[in-house]
Amino acid sequence: MNKKKLSHSNLNNSITSVLAALLCIVIGMAVGFLVLLAINPAHAWGDGFVRILKGGFHDAPYGVGKELANAAPLIMTGLSVAFAFKTGLFNIGAAGQYTLGAYGALYCAIMLKMPWYVCLIAATILGGIWGAIPGFFKAYFNINEVITSIMFNWIGLYLVNELIYQNGTGPMYDVRNTRTLNLGKSAELSKALIPDFGLNKMFQTNSTTIAIFLAAAVAILIWVILNKTTFGYELKAVGLNKSAARYAGINEKKNIILSMAIAGALAGFGAGLYYLSNVSQWNPLNSTSLPTMGFNGISVALLASSNPIGTIFSAIFISHISVGGSFLSTKYYPTEISDLISGIIIYLCAFSMLFRGKIHSMLFKNADKTNVNAEPAPAKTETKKEGK
Repeated sequence: MNKKKLSHSNLNNSITSVLAALLCIVIGMAVGFLVLLAINPAHAWGDGFVRILKGGFHDAPYGVGKELANAAPLIMTGLSVAFAFKTGLFNIGAAGQYTLGAYGALYCAIMLKMPWYVCLIAATILGGIWGAIPGFFKAYFNINEVITSIMFNWIGLYLVNELIYQNGTGPMYDVRNTRTLNLGKSAELSKALIPDFGLNKMFQTNSTTIAIFLAAAVAILIWVILNKTTFGYELKAVGLNKSAARYAGINEKKNIILSMAIAGALAGFGAGLYYLSNVSQWNPLNSTSLPTMGFNGISVALLASSNPIGTIFSAIFISHISVGGSFLSTKYYPTEISDLISGIIIYLCAFSMLFRGKIHSMLFKNADKTNVNAEPAPAKTETKKEGK
């Protein structure tokens, strides 16, 4: 009976979480449309809102391929933030971990001429190391992980730029093209490209690979680890209450470091998926700001309520409206409108608990009353039997 009630309660919570996220999206899109109206009312619908709604489908199949290519690293950075959230930590250092992951992937591809899967492993390891450092400070010195991870974002960015550029003489840096890497133009580096299995031909791109499927597989794996393993239970227990976890015999210091290391590894893996799919190149001269992919992961995690499976869908949605925003005519609107909509949705996600409470009370109020009234019945029967 208790198992049935628990599963029913979990289903209700899942439904309310999804509806709350959809409500955030609807409100965010509505506000975005009002902004389009305020800027240029004559073109707000056809040349503005419809293009954002269509996303990559506005220029299919190319736009859809671009959408999937950008969604893969977003899933991973969203997972990075969500995993830390689930274990009671706030990983705002995903951008720095992503940067170190990019360096690991590029170094193995350019300097060592390694195949793509080895490059991905290197990206994952470097991202994990960079994430473990704030975890170490949190575990042993109780220094807030937000502070250290922000600092290591910038340390990681300029460290990678210096390692690659080296005053224009770095072996990884192509001075003639002022760009780090173009795997598509070098047959020698082609084995570092993640295979596409015909996806590039299908979507008429050169950057749509199996990265999206790899990211989805990792999301499912993280869900299994968190919900179906003892290790995942220990991580969540430490996040909920360190003192209680310690009393239960769980090594809270080890688990804090492992949690941040895994979060960093996920972000690093996302960078590998992005650069080894040849979506873009890293240019040290232009890369003086942190990768937005790391911070967009926060919006993905919030929209998904830190659910690993939910990050797949929220990342695809964020990528969808971002690509849609890139198709806006600059004659009428700035392409940053899509970023504005994303920002509003993120802001509304802060009220998701309130939305979930209201939605739950509206949808399941009568069901909860029925369960409460029905519960005492078995107890009365047992009392009568004892009396007999």
